[in-house]
Amino acid sequence: MAGGSLLALIDDIASILDDVAAMSKVAAKKTASVLGDDLALNAQQVSGVRADRELPIVWAVAKGSLVNKAILVPLALLISAFIPWAITPLLMIGGAYLCYEGFEKVAHKLMPGNHQEEKKPATAEIKNEADAKKLEKEKVKGAVRTDFILSAEIIVISLGIVSSAPFLNQVTVMVLIAVAMTVGVYGLVGAIVKIDDAGLYLSKLSGESSMMNGVRALGRGIVNAAPWLMKTLSVVGTIAMFLVGGSIISHGLPFMHSLIEPLTHGHESWINTLITGATDLVVGLIVGAAVLALVMLGQKMFGKK
Repeated sequence: MAGGSLLALIDDIASILDDVAAMSKVAAKKTASVLGDDLALNAQQVSGVRADRELPIVWAVAKGSLVNKAILVPLALLISAFIPWAITPLLMIGGAYLCYEGFEKVAHKLMPGNHQEEKKPATAEIKNEADAKKLEKEKVKGAVRTDFILSAEIIVISLGIVSSAPFLNQVTVMVLIAVAMTVGVYGLVGAIVKIDDAGLYLSKLSGESSMMNGVRALGRGIVNAAPWLMKTLSVVGTIAMFLVGGSIISHGLPFMHSLIEPLTHGHESWINTLITGATDLVVGLIVGAAVLALVMLGQKMFGKK
């Protein structure tokens, strides 16, 4: 009897772990679309600081990100436990914000005069250690605030996936996603902000062999490619915002299913994926434009605050 109970317990644990793994995989896939912009934004936060302070700043922001998620995960679980009906509206609000943020970036590129950014002191303008520390603190605070918004989006998307699962599974998946995303994002950010330094180091290695010439050429290539990597991450992240936000909005609006279903009927799966993606992109652009228009109207009526 004891042996049978132990086997049953092991089987239950294995089933739970299997469910957790499956849900974690789906949640990671959904939230990964937010990471392109997350990576680009956080990597840009260390611009204008000394090279030896880049990794400490990334580490400070990573610790702030963990604090953000320590607040957001319990809050999300409380919502799931006591007001589960709020999950879909919260998802749609998060989706609308993603669309707005993406469209605001596009509008900023097309109409730079209407979206002026606050000027940050350049490295050359930093005259003493006190100014450098002040700039670092401002960058860390700004990055942690941005991370709170992006973390909230990740947590809410994950919550929508695990909302119908048992509470223990919800807790496990949410914690796994929170930790994995933090480690993954800021590990990659650390690598990205140091990739040009690595390339510069390789380009200055001494030696006359053909191998060393190749290593130096590789280093120069890395240095030249680093700015393009940042630009690519920013573009991919912006497109991902429209796709993810549009998908969330489409799934939250029942009439969208009846509109999309005739378009995807009778096609191969990859064609359906393209049609669905194109639809989500269009929805994301429309919603982003609408929210940005409302924000600009509100700024005119009530001021930028």
